[in-house]
Amino acid sequence: MLHPAASTAPLRPRPAPAARPPLYTPQQRARRDATRWTLVQGLLAPLQFFVFLASLALVLRYLATGEGEQAAAVSVLVKTLTLYTIMVTGCIWEKVVFDRWLFAPAFFWEDVFSMLVLALHTAYVAAWFNGWLTAREQMLLALAAYAAYVINAVQFILKLRAARLQGAST
Repeated sequence: MLHPAASTAPLRPRPAPAARPPLYTPQQRARRDATRWTLVQGLLAPLQFFVFLASLALVLRYLATGEGEQAAAVSVLVKTLTLYTIMVTGCIWEKVVFDRWLFAPAFFWEDVFSMLVLALHTAYVAAWFNGWLTAREQMLLALAAYAAYVINAVQFILKLRAARLQGAST
């Protein structure tokens, strides 16, 4: 049973949720819109995704049938090359827009997770180049790298969506 005083006490309003800081300042938005690196990122992201899909199919085919080991391995190397390309150009984009090569506050967690994605892809390349692990284990490592890539891609897609919504509200 409630204490009688509890039922007559005035309700305190809940504090309003803290507003998220804008993803871009007006100056950063202007730099983002003016730099060619935004277009480069916009072109490389879907290219990398299509390379990922093709490679994923080849890796899964190898794991399921044991056939196509070389094609699968080369496809993972190509995927890794596209990843490094988008990471380097992304660092340049971040420097132009935020004046930081990496870990700008607006993209901090995406960049942190990108380091895991890079580490896993690099581990695959090292394992392939040095003959570490069996071919099957290397492909499982590639799948781990791909799972991390998908999570990271979703992070960036959500950030892009937030930026678009923010831009529409200003």
